[in-house]
Amino acid sequence: MPLETLDYQTGDSPKSAILILHGLGASATDFVPVARELELGALGAVRFVFPFAPVRPVTVNGGMSMPAWYDILGVDLTRREDEKSLRESAADVQALVDREIARGIPASRIVLGGFSQGCAMTLLAGLRAPQRLAGLLGLSGYLPLAATTAAERSEASRDVPIFLAHGRTDPVVPYARGIATRDALVELGHPVEWHDYPMQHSVCQEEIDDIQAWLLKVLG
Repeated sequence: MPLETLDYQTGDSPKSAILILHGLGASATDFVPVARELELGALGAVRFVFPFAPVRPVTVNGGMSMPAWYDILGVDLTRREDEKSLRESAADVQALVDREIARGIPASRIVLGGFSQGCAMTLLAGLRAPQRLAGLLGLSGYLPLAATTAAERSEASRDVPIFLAHGRTDPVVPYARGIATRDALVELGHPVEWHDYPMQHSVCQEEIDDIQAWLLKVLG
C-alpha cells in the first residue's frame, strides 16, 4: 500500500518538492508549522509532502504499536537493526519520490528530509535513490545499515548535498551518533554541511534558519 501523505503547497504549479519524514511515534503533521516558517519565495511555489509512517509494534517500547518507519529491537541502534522493515520503508519512500517525478517535479528539484527515525530513512533511501536528488536533510538522526552504505549507494547519489544537524545534549539519539554519521559520510566522499546546536532531541529556531538558507542554496 502506498504511504498516506499530507501535502501542503505554497502556491500553484510547484517547481520544487520537499519530503519530510517524521520521527518515531510522531505524525506527518509535526513539521507543518516548521514548513510554514520557511521563507522560500525565491524558489517559486513549493510542494511539501509529509508522509505518515506505518503503525507497527516497536520492540524497545514493550511491543506497543505506534507510527514507526522501522522496528527498534534494542537500545543499541547499530548492532540490532531491523533490516527488513528498514528496507521496506526505504522502498515506500522511494515510491514517494517517484510519485513527485510523475507529478512533474524533476528529481533535481526534490529534497528528501526527516527527523530522528525520519533522518535515518532519509539517509537510507536517499543514498540509494537511482535519481540524483537536490539534497538530503537529516535532523537528529543517524546512518542505518552503515556497513552496507558504500556498496549499496547509487552512483547518482555520490555528490548529492547533505545537511546534517544534531543537538549537543540529545538523550535519544546521542550526539556521538550524529558525529559518527557525519564522519562516515565525509569519509565516503559525500558533501556534508554539518550543524549542531545547544538543544536536546528537538528543533530550534537557529536550525530552522540554517535549513532555510540551505534549501535556498540547493534548490536555487
